[in-house]
Amino acid sequence: MGKDETMITLKIIFWIFLFLIFYAYIGYGILLFLLVRIKEMFAKREGDKGGEVYEPEVTLFVAAFNEKDFIDMKLQNSFSLDYPREKVRHVWVTDGSDDGTPELLQKYEGVEVYHQPERAGKIAAMNRGMQFVKTPIVIFSDGNTMLGKESIRRIVNLFKNPNVGCVSGEKRLFSKDTAAATEGIYWKYESKLKQWDARLHSVVGAAGELFALRTSLFRPIEKDTLLDDFIISLRIAMQGYTIQYDPDAFAIENPSANVREELKRKIRISAGGIQSIVRLKELLNPFKYGILSFQYISHRVLRWTLAPLGLLIIMCCNLAIVFIGERFDFSSIYMWLLAGQFIFYLMALLGWYLEGQKIKIKILFVPYYFFIMNLAVYLGFFRYLKKQQSVNWERAKRG
Repeated sequence: MGKDETMITLKIIFWIFLFLIFYAYIGYGILLFLLVRIKEMFAKREGDKGGEVYEPEVTLFVAAFNEKDFIDMKLQNSFSLDYPREKVRHVWVTDGSDDGTPELLQKYEGVEVYHQPERAGKIAAMNRGMQFVKTPIVIFSDGNTMLGKESIRRIVNLFKNPNVGCVSGEKRLFSKDTAAATEGIYWKYESKLKQWDARLHSVVGAAGELFALRTSLFRPIEKDTLLDDFIISLRIAMQGYTIQYDPDAFAIENPSANVREELKRKIRISAGGIQSIVRLKELLNPFKYGILSFQYISHRVLRWTLAPLGLLIIMCCNLAIVFIGERFDFSSIYMWLLAGQFIFYLMALLGWYLEGQKIKIKILFVPYYFFIMNLAVYLGFFRYLKKQQSVNWERAKRG
């Protein structure tokens, strides 16, 4: 292959991956918005048709490990939710906790505590604990998150539709400093995508901080699963049900203490994402799962695979095109695109430096956070390959 052919090939690769990156982070959102608008032009959205108040019994299920410091606040929050108290069962599985969590919980009337001294991870606790759930709907929540007052009622209301098998709530953050604001921007964008996903067909994965499902649809999952909420919810969707979403049913928690702590969390999520792609490989078949496959690939798979890889590929291609093919032609679009990439990564580097100095400038923090998100995918991928990610996750330090 001659030099000209090589440059043409590099340019084709460059534009393909640049498009994939754009599509994964922005383009899919634009397309999703348009598809929802088109769909709703021809079919009215189904709303609440009224009638009898729908108030089935539910179980608030918490798999907790050493959450003693949050017990009082969590239970006060749980008991104050807007739903008939006699219709809410409180089930806590505290396997492995040795800080007094199970003993403290047992002091509360109406709380069922199931404990064993061995710590086998959250998945094992969930698999074991589900045998004690006797209500038609189970709502999962974390021990250190507080729920919005109307969360149960809003979640349950979506189960009026018999086609709904799972409902995801929204994750919100307490703090308003720069790190939390940047993390918050990401979650607000994700929230909007989830709303549009739900309106088009189905959300692709539930938020572990708050999600619910029909108890009859739960199946025990592999004990080494890293993203339990993601796997459980999508396997329900693969049965023909939809995952719905209500942003006003929310769980609120403190953000990561800093971006380094957020990196730890995202590495775990990325390792779990790669594991999930392997375990849900059937879902990559659009001929079998149709629009669900389209949403899954566009919203999740690309972000865990080709988009992060593409960032490295377009940099390498861009360098080769500018240095070898065009020899610093300052009128070339490739020169300006390369300059833009260097400026972006310099901003990320400066954001990292300033965070270490306790100086947080939002315009620098956004590229820093984006870089950390994609770095986490690389680190998570290698951690998955080496089987180094334990199901007993190390809790990230919170702000």
